[in-house]
Amino acid sequence: MSATYDEDRMGSAAASAKCAVLLLCSTLILVPVDKAKAQCTAQDVLRNHLALKAAAPAATSPVTVSSAADIQLWKKVTIGTFTDLAALRSRMGAFGRSVGSLADEIIARPAFTLSGEKNEVDLVAISAAELGFEGEMAPLGNIYAHAQLLGLRLAPAEVAPQLRLQYLDRPIGEFLIIAMKPIRTWAGEPVILTVANGGAGLILIGQNGQDDLEAPVRSRFVFVRTGTFGPALPAGFGSISR
Repeated sequence: MSATYDEDRMGSAAASAKCAVLLLCSTLILVPVDKAKAQCTAQDVLRNHLALKAAAPAATSPVTVSSAADIQLWKKVTIGTFTDLAALRSRMGAFGRSVGSLADEIIARPAFTLSGEKNEVDLVAISAAELGFEGEMAPLGNIYAHAQLLGLRLAPAEVAPQLRLQYLDRPIGEFLIIAMKPIRTWAGEPVILTVANGGAGLILIGQNGQDDLEAPVRSRFVFVRTGTFGPALPAGFGSISR
């Protein structure tokens, strides 16, 4: 099934045009946007980014990997630094971190938990094409399953906001999908998290997390390197948390 990564599936052309103006202005004058403008970014920039990524041809053929050992360490992130969700939300608000509505809802769900102790997690960032997927699109569940067979791990959901807070030099135009077990909204929709810099500031947003979602193979996913966090997960997409 083909589906959009758009956080707001009811976005309009007028909203997209307004957002484009806001993004251009904020990029030129380097002024942080407020929450409303950040929501515009989440709704429109992500849609445009994924559409362009799916349509544009790759400049060169990616070098595929055969095991997790072939993948270079990308970042280290520390989890377990907050005692509760209120503390996490307070820190994100104090630093002006913009959070999309879906991401905000997911963080409030019972299935979203924080580590009880501090752990440094090794992360890798890799595209589906580098994992060996050909063509333009691939099902999200297949990407997850193949990555785990190579020795990578799905990330705990806490990695998304922690990466959002700790990775501050993210280049404009970078969108990183956190490879995680989807968490359902109150309405029952499976959602995963993405950290990005859409041009108007750093954002944390939610997106469709269905296992049959067709994702552009050039999209980059953040996985955990084996052995850096808790017990191993079985290969495969797995169930969805509520």
